[in-house]
Amino acid sequence: MLRQAQEGNQEAVDRIFSAVYDELHGLAKAQRVKWDGNHTLNTTVLVHEAYLKLVDQEEAEWKDRSHFFAVAALAMRHILVNYARRAKAARRGGGADPLPLAEDILMEKGVAEEILALNDGLEELTRRNPRQAKVTELRFFVGLSVKEVADALEISPATVKRDWQLASAWLKREIRGNAHAG
Repeated sequence: MLRQAQEGNQEAVDRIFSAVYDELHGLAKAQRVKWDGNHTLNTTVLVHEAYLKLVDQEEAEWKDRSHFFAVAALAMRHILVNYARRAKAARRGGGADPLPLAEDILMEKGVAEEILALNDGLEELTRRNPRQAKVTELRFFVGLSVKEVADALEISPATVKRDWQLASAWLKREIRGNAHAG
């Protein structure tokens, strides 16, 4: 199905989405809970927004199941970050247009700020150490195991563990530092 989807077969993309919907929903739910247990984020809307983002790609090049979920998690991250930016702008009176379906996603002020701080930290980490950033995305946003990350990135499990520990510690310091600076 992945190969057919890569060739532009929309029916294959729809079948993939149906086959992995429950896992995507679980991924979205895990993301929602990570933001201080905030239960106002609507996971169904997040999954559907991610699906729209995934099928809107001109050239989907999913290598395997792990890669598909990595792309889906990145889509969810972008949706959350975009919504957080708009929510923050709206609180400042920025007059930003709402995202599609955004009325179904409620985000508390602290959650929006956490999402933006994490995203800023990940962007800086990507500049400093792209592999550690990718390990972090796969572990944090996708929830892959150490072995799954090692397989996906073609590195050893020991390297994944080391990268995950270093990246986590660095991100915590970075986010804490930004919180005190802002």
